[in-house]
Amino acid sequence: MNKSIEEFLELMQDYSQEEQERIKKAYELAKELHKNQLRDSGEPYIIHPINVAYNVATIMPDADSICAAFLHDTLEDTDITKEELITLFNSTIANLVDGVTNFNKSKEYSKTEKNNATLRKLVVTALQEDVRILLIKLCDKLHNMRTLEYKPREKQIKTALETLKFYAPLAYHLGVYRIKTELEDIAFSYINPERYQDLRRKREEYDTLVKEDLYAMSKTIEEVLKQNNIQVAVKIRSKNIYGIHNRLESGHKFSDMFDLLCLKIVVEKQSDCYQALGLIHFKYHPINGKFKDYICNPKTNLYQSLHTTVFGENGHLVQVQIRTEKMDKIASFGLAAYWQIYEGNAYQIMQEDFKNCQIYKSLEQINEIFENNHDFVEHVEEEVLSKKIYVYSPKGDAYALPVGATPIDFAYAVHTDIGNNMIRAFVNDEEVPLTTILKNKDRVRVITSNSSSFLDSKMKWDEIVITALAKRKIRECRKKKQKKSTQEKDFTKGM
Repeated sequence: MNKSIEEFLELMQDYSQEEQERIKKAYELAKELHKNQLRDSGEPYIIHPINVAYNVATIMPDADSICAAFLHDTLEDTDITKEELITLFNSTIANLVDGVTNFNKSKEYSKTEKNNATLRKLVVTALQEDVRILLIKLCDKLHNMRTLEYKPREKQIKTALETLKFYAPLAYHLGVYRIKTELEDIAFSYINPERYQDLRRKREEYDTLVKEDLYAMSKTIEEVLKQNNIQVAVKIRSKNIYGIHNRLESGHKFSDMFDLLCLKIVVEKQSDCYQALGLIHFKYHPINGKFKDYICNPKTNLYQSLHTTVFGENGHLVQVQIRTEKMDKIASFGLAAYWQIYEGNAYQIMQEDFKNCQIYKSLEQINEIFENNHDFVEHVEEEVLSKKIYVYSPKGDAYALPVGATPIDFAYAVHTDIGNNMIRAFVNDEEVPLTTILKNKDRVRVITSNSSSFLDSKMKWDEIVITALAKRKIRECRKKKQKKSTQEKDFTKGM
């Protein structure tokens, strides 16, 4: 359901007077600039900026981002210029608006070319300037998906497929789980409406069957933890429909999914997480092999939590997730949660952490390698946003790699010198050929030598690896070796 400006203004009460005035100014300008425009639904166009701003405010309460959300379509759909936005507001807001504005050179580019150019512009501008551009774009995409019913069927399918392939995975890698799951479910409901409704019905039936027992279990856990001086909030979370579909497609049975409903245990301190885990295991018997420590080993999108599966009330198997309030906010909103966690320096910390994320490094490498926009988007979708495996170094560091990756891809993901000088690889303590396809949760160890490497062989290793980084580094190293060999030959001839 669309939000009204009155509902939006209710969120503004905690902002300073200066921020409130700036946000209202952005709204009034957007309303004026879009006054003669209508959406496909027949509603005034301003409804869209209001809802995008509302989405931004609920996940990232940053005044400049909210202003940019109100104005995000003005550069593309009205006569205002970026320079005028700088004069009226500031360069930050103008840059955010420009960052989410679609690429528009209608004469030189086809629709597909413009779309690829737009996606590249979006990603590269966020990398080079401000990650908030991606977060605002996701909020924009979310409202467009919520109102997709007004588009022709062909457009619905095309938009839904792009959302599943690009925007939902992007939301996952930025840690914005709430947007990711809603984008997935809306897109899936258009692509396969019958399957969507069938799984929704099954989930509702399961919810009805176990929810009462789950509620009783949550109360018991809350009492046990509070008796041990652990302040706790217990929440019940449902698995999204598209997530259920993917699990079924990968060979799981509906009855084997222990996380269709799960308990989220939110405590104050990290040490409380482990104490709570022990107390829960004492009360409810755990299943061996179903425990994961994402606190010591965070996911590559900053997610942290303890996961365990236990025998709950009446024998129901239940997944329990244990985390601090900070971890819970990041689990829901990812980088956007920094405005709720850190105060004055939220932007600086967010930018630094974004640059340390694996997605940042992968996108940066692909941007450097591929000049063609189509090649860029294709490699981003296939290498960064596609299904991942997670493999571990001997130190326990996790590396996300695309399905089909080899020990060579892993070596270059760790460090260029390790890739260039590797001679052998061990997976789960057994030596394997360097062409071995890695599997999820493999432990990989690479042996290097300064005197030789796999690159000395005549095999075209750059055609075997699948990551852009490995391909690029192999070719660069081979060129250097060939140049050095030629120079040595020339030097010998001259003697």
